[in-house]
Amino acid sequence: MDFSIPAATIELLQRVREFIQVELIPLEREFSGRPFLEILPELMAKRELVKQLGLWLPQIPREYGGVGLGFLDYAMVCEQLARSPYGNFVFNAQAPDAGNMEILIEFGSEEQQRRWLRPLLDGKIRSCFSMTEPDRPGSNPVWMDTTAVRDGDSYVINGLKWFTSSADGAAFAVVMAVTNPSAPPHERASQLIVPTDTPGFNLLRNISCMGHAGEDWESHAEIRYEDCRVPIENLLGEEGAGFRIAQARLGPGRIHHCMRWIGISERCFELMCQRAAERNISENDKLASKQTIQNWIADSRAEIDAARLLVLHAAWKIDRDGAKQARVEISTIKFFVAEVMMKVIDRAIQVHGALGITDDTILATYYRNERAARIYDGPDEVHRSVVARHILKNYQ
Repeated sequence: MDFSIPAATIELLQRVREFIQVELIPLEREFSGRPFLEILPELMAKRELVKQLGLWLPQIPREYGGVGLGFLDYAMVCEQLARSPYGNFVFNAQAPDAGNMEILIEFGSEEQQRRWLRPLLDGKIRSCFSMTEPDRPGSNPVWMDTTAVRDGDSYVINGLKWFTSSADGAAFAVVMAVTNPSAPPHERASQLIVPTDTPGFNLLRNISCMGHAGEDWESHAEIRYEDCRVPIENLLGEEGAGFRIAQARLGPGRIHHCMRWIGISERCFELMCQRAAERNISENDKLASKQTIQNWIADSRAEIDAARLLVLHAAWKIDRDGAKQARVEISTIKFFVAEVMMKVIDRAIQVHGALGITDDTILATYYRNERAARIYDGPDEVHRSVVARHILKNYQ
């Protein structure tokens, strides 16, 4: 097993890191607390610069206009993009659009790709993914109430979804709904493309999370589908394939999330070390002289490095064997890396003292936005169960 990084990948990572450092991080203080739509024009200008540099869509195959990176290389790029909260968006590699691009490439018809995928790849529109329901556990994705009933040449969708991330301002939603209620559990649901201007697509609210409802891409919406009618041509893939498509989307997406979390951890680690080295606690004494601070720094370094190696190994296995064969490794990194990130963020805030909970640094933003990492795409407890059951098979 060879974990060496090719020279071309190292050069790419340096280019991405330099862009984030020079073009985005200096904007964070200026953007802090401002509505997303207010800062969007400047972010769109940065997007054009990314295109000119040939770094647009790092996760997408070349034949679709992307850089064409494999999972291992893109995982490392994700770490660099995460050094700023705007990194993924500026490179058009942000959730939920990145996942929707992938499933449209794999499962979309020619017409669906022409109408929805191409403008999504070009950054001319955004999309959302509508799966989670307030009255059903996200940890059991085969149990949902939203239905899509066939009526002639259409499907009629009814149901209530929430945490349809980035629905505000999106051009279309990919909706998961039950089309075959009598089928086996994993074959009951389908995925359909629903333009957001379709009658019956009702955005009820942007959900306030940790005191921030957000807007546009930086938001999570509650959507009511009420006799929402779309043509059968909007079915993504085959009827009853919704769960399979969701797994194709979510499995690899967890790699991207985990490397993003490592990038966040590294940024917070650097801020923690810088603060410890510079902060005087008396006339001749620095915060870094205290053993507790030294322990936090040492533990964080070890935990981040361990997390990175776990994720890179999972990405390597996906490249070699496919996502299905790497499902245990994917579950392992999902809960492990999320916990490492939250511990590092918390330590960095503690080292900064009162400054750490203000918006004068990026730490409070990360703490507020990333706590959900231990919940979305499967809560930690579900992924731990997957790993444990796999291990215990060898003892039964």
